[in-house]
Amino acid sequence: MLNFLIIGGGPAGLTFANMLKQKGENDFLLIEKENVAGGLCRSVDVDGSPLDIGGGHFLDVRRPEVNKFLFSFMPENEWNVFERDSRINIRGQLIHHPLEANIWEMDIESQISYLKSIASAGCNVGSPKPDRFTDWIRWKLGDKIADDYMLPYNRKMFGKNLDILGTYWLEKLPDVSFEDTLRSCLVHKAYAKQPGHARFYYPKKYGYGELWRRMSLVLGSNIRLGESVIDIDFDNRSIRTDKGEYQAQNIITTIPWKMYKELKGMPDSIKAQVDKLLHTSVCVEYFGENQDTTAHWVYYPDPELAYHRVLVRSNFCNNSKGYWTETNKDRVLSKGDGLFAYMNEYAYPLNTIEKKEAITEILDWCKTKRVYGLGRWGEHEHYNSDLTVELSMRLAEKIIK
Repeated sequence: MLNFLIIGGGPAGLTFANMLKQKGENDFLLIEKENVAGGLCRSVDVDGSPLDIGGGHFLDVRRPEVNKFLFSFMPENEWNVFERDSRINIRGQLIHHPLEANIWEMDIESQISYLKSIASAGCNVGSPKPDRFTDWIRWKLGDKIADDYMLPYNRKMFGKNLDILGTYWLEKLPDVSFEDTLRSCLVHKAYAKQPGHARFYYPKKYGYGELWRRMSLVLGSNIRLGESVIDIDFDNRSIRTDKGEYQAQNIITTIPWKMYKELKGMPDSIKAQVDKLLHTSVCVEYFGENQDTTAHWVYYPDPELAYHRVLVRSNFCNNSKGYWTETNKDRVLSKGDGLFAYMNEYAYPLNTIEKKEAITEILDWCKTKRVYGLGRWGEHEHYNSDLTVELSMRLAEKIIK
């Protein structure tokens, strides 16, 4: 029997496994179904340069302890540092993100229209905070930003029925007050708390997946690639794969809960909570033409366009060209025109109204069996890779004796 069994070789599993190794614990095994570790952060060579097949992933500068840990695998001198340049395409005009902090980049009539709408938003006139997602967006940002950007963009990214989403996660959005918006229009400068990845690292010579590949190499015989987990048995703390069976004192699961064909020993009431966990699938498609912009990525709320975001590879990946689009699976055309496409079946956990209670019940019960959900899929949270690493480091510190 192993001491630790880790399911999934993305950032969460790789971080936890390497923390074990650094603390002198070698009685563990990490199992990953792909032949290359990295999960959503994997990269492949396309058209002569790296392309990140899981979509846009970057290393935020804000967590120095996380970066210190990661730089031990891929030194800091192998990374470039960027000041984030992200835009929103509003009817053909590229406005910096977040929109409410940068409407000063628009013509004066548009500025007046947006300011009037924001001023009358519910949060600025004392209306109670609503419970429904669509109502919250209007309450927080006003009708115009809701109709021109936030609602059409989120429908493209998460699906047509936005009212299945809760509002508990929206506090992570950039918080721009009406006063900040007005001040930015007067002085032609953005006033607001910077969004995530305001400054970020990206490798000089590789795709983002190179970091995680190196982390997997350090593990040696403690990692098994190309092996798929079939089911999990909570009473015996064991798993069955397409190549064998394994048992452990502790199991760390970082894969989507619905990937297990059977959850043996889990009560029906908890299985019912697993059934409530929803996700979106996203297709990444590469095009070789360069775009005339300095932006690193651009958001596209226009419902007539299938994709919701474009990553301009040539603006952050050295010696590369072209760009890739990201498109919800439900909006993917039958035949794309790009040079390369990759479908990520599990791309984003959906923050549905029921999710918060459901995942809490799942994780609390699993802990009683010494099974720990970790990372974007183990905790069913839209974590960026740097936060995933931080949480994995914390869990390792907590349970490694």
